[in-house]
Amino acid sequence: MVPDATRPAPRPRRADAERNTAAIVDAGLDCFLADPQASMAAVARAAGVSRVTLYSHFPTREALLDAALDRAVAEAAAALDGLRGEAPGAAEAPAGPGGTAEELRRLVRTSWRLLDRHSAVFAAVSAALPPERLRERHERILAPVRRLVLRGQETGELRSDLSADWLVTVVYSLVHAAAAEVQAGRMEAAEAPEVLTSTVLAALTG
Repeated sequence: MVPDATRPAPRPRRADAERNTAAIVDAGLDCFLADPQASMAAVARAAGVSRVTLYSHFPTREALLDAALDRAVAEAAAALDGLRGEAPGAAEAPAGPGGTAEELRRLVRTSWRLLDRHSAVFAAVSAALPPERLRERHERILAPVRRLVLRGQETGELRSDLSADWLVTVVYSLVHAAAAEVQAGRMEAAEAPEVLTSTVLAALTG
């Protein structure tokens, strides 16, 4: 079919609509983290838009949860990729003993709060979204840690008597535990990075 040259091109989406979408997704993230059962009305109030506007962008609660998860994963993945890019020789495997362990220490030390927030977002939306959607997004965040674990096992820096998948789970479990200790007031936020990285390396090199 030949396109109708006389038909006007679609108008670009209005800037205010884009701003509303961003505000709704941001508010959804905050609301669902504070209360996984937060209503669409609560999100609309937090975003400063009407319920009609909210539903015009996200017809269902599932659609909003999906968009909020996408935003959280994209932000986390970008931050972790940026961290990789900042590391000396990031494009190549670290040379010499201790390279992988030090890179893992750096990743955990600088990104533990980000990784914990990612886990909290998944916990908040997990009951409402299909498992296959969650799995694909989760893999994007697990990948940087898994790459380091596999590299460390290949070079002999990290233990190989346990599977890489289990060691990745250990890392994320310790990150969550450290965040919970800080939130409960049993650990100072300033000391958490060193305590956490020491514990992670002890567990993965034991």
